[in-house]
Amino acid sequence: MTSKYEIFCTVVECGGFTEAARQLNYSQSAVSQAVRTLEQELGVRLISRERHRLTLTKDGKTYLPYIREITAAERRLEQKQAEMRNLDNCVIRLGTFTSVSQTYLPQRIRVFNGRYPGARFSMYQGGYDDIAQWVDTGEADLGFISLDAITPANYKMLYRDRMVAVLPLEHPLAGAEEVTLEYIRLFRQARDEGWDKPRFLREASHIPGIYVPSLYDVTYHEDGTVAAVTPRFDDVPAVVTKRIIQDMDKAYFPVKTIIPSTEIVHDRVMLELFRGCIRGCRFCQAGYAYRPVRSRSPELLAQYGKQSLEDSGYREMTLSSLSSTDYPCLMELCDDLLDYCQARDIGLSLPSLRADTFSMGLMERLQRVRKGGLTFAPEAGTQRLRDAINKNLREEDLMQSVRTAFAGGWSGVKLYFMLGLPTETDEDVLGIADLARKVYFAWRECTPNRARGVRITVSTSWFVPKPHTAFQWEAQITREEYQRRVDLLRDALRHDRSITYNWHDIQTSYLEAVFSRGDRRLADVLEHAWRHGAKLDSWSEYFDPQRWSDALAACGLNGDFYAHRERAKDEVFPWEVPSVGVSRGFLWRERELCYQSVTTPDCRTRCSACGANKLLERGRTCG
Repeated sequence: MTSKYEIFCTVVECGGFTEAARQLNYSQSAVSQAVRTLEQELGVRLISRERHRLTLTKDGKTYLPYIREITAAERRLEQKQAEMRNLDNCVIRLGTFTSVSQTYLPQRIRVFNGRYPGARFSMYQGGYDDIAQWVDTGEADLGFISLDAITPANYKMLYRDRMVAVLPLEHPLAGAEEVTLEYIRLFRQARDEGWDKPRFLREASHIPGIYVPSLYDVTYHEDGTVAAVTPRFDDVPAVVTKRIIQDMDKAYFPVKTIIPSTEIVHDRVMLELFRGCIRGCRFCQAGYAYRPVRSRSPELLAQYGKQSLEDSGYREMTLSSLSSTDYPCLMELCDDLLDYCQARDIGLSLPSLRADTFSMGLMERLQRVRKGGLTFAPEAGTQRLRDAINKNLREEDLMQSVRTAFAGGWSGVKLYFMLGLPTETDEDVLGIADLARKVYFAWRECTPNRARGVRITVSTSWFVPKPHTAFQWEAQITREEYQRRVDLLRDALRHDRSITYNWHDIQTSYLEAVFSRGDRRLADVLEHAWRHGAKLDSWSEYFDPQRWSDALAACGLNGDFYAHRERAKDEVFPWEVPSVGVSRGFLWRERELCYQSVTTPDCRTRCSACGANKLLERGRTCG
């Protein structure tokens, strides 16, 4: 384990905490905490943390030579210890299989090398029998195998795995929440009896919740729209309704977290509070697809959260759901987790804040450990448009929330919006600028410290109509129209220095619209693009829009047909067979209410008969 003295020296040599954390393979917060601990022990401030650079204080310059001497002495001591234990400059040969080498070993090797930096590891991957033979013949110093396999004479139980099924996204079971033993038993039967693939797939289609695309024929009209999606056999279901987990408390939760060896986006514990959403925003695919609402108990969540933190060593935990503040026991859960997190300097965050449920009580809980930024998603700039998309958020609720936050010491707020929503006008676009200015004036009115300044970030994305939503019939506005609305908003905010405006890339949003409502003909486009170099296109530095245009042209398809075309009420959709449990009639009624700017109450206020409640066992209700 790296000492606080070495960490401090590394920070000085690297000129900052970020680079030091990267070199040491620590989180930035852990590096900062080590330096703070050293400063507390010495009773002086060693580093001056300015905005863009790091400098040593006068005391820091005085103490630095002595700390370097301590660090050098520590290294010499560790080197001597390693020499005495024959662990310096040695090679440890490990026999292992894939899951152990990718999940269990990296963290252990990292810790081991922190103590014995001269030790090197050589890994041999194979089956259980191979590993046992390598250990027996001396080709490997030790091996990892299952006790069900051939076991060497000397062994020690280290870990018990929970067996789970891991499936590719295109697999028939990938859309189901729960993989049942039915499929596993069928697979074993097919293997033991020597079935061919067509027979296995046909038998699998008889299991409720499994969709096998190859068992359906798709015909098209002359204009390219879908004429029909027809099962090839009488025993194949015309509609496949999703399977759901009935009781979230009985669902598996991965407290044994896989720790990646590289930095990832969500490098923290993710604690899912509940599944589904009560709100009914008409643009939100997840809000419809994950219905009905099912929650975990706060006691079990607190247990899972603490176990995950202990196992992983993460310094941050996120309470994650589509709308986290709608969790009925949120305050109780926060109090339990914060008592644990505060004592260990672990951050707790709520990324999915609703402006109408943000409160002083919640804010006080969030800032007990560390204060992060606040993000709200009004989605639209005017009340009329928010009602049209059923956001169920009033402007006064948003303003009350930001006033509460600013009065409590926050000085940064991010506001997310969409451009191109159904019924949107220029007045709605300019309403975004007006709303952002109102947030700024709320800060001036409520902040206890104007000298700190304020950071208000407005971000807009290009609205993409999604399947299984009330807007699945809508056309995405054209690229030219989206850019015009971006320019309109940018000009409106040009002179507001405290407001930063960001907007989403046009090309990637266009492709998202193409593929979100595409049909099976786009599979050829994907393959063509891949064969011509489209492999890491989620990263902007690798994305090439021309490559995708060429792929569409090569396959004889027009992207605008999928992205910018409004659908007729009775048009057959490519996604007709798999059902999320929400009826098509309900979605159409919601679309009509949009054009009337009429809202639908949330599910806890009144059931709107969407159909998802039929997925629950008798006697249960949504939420």
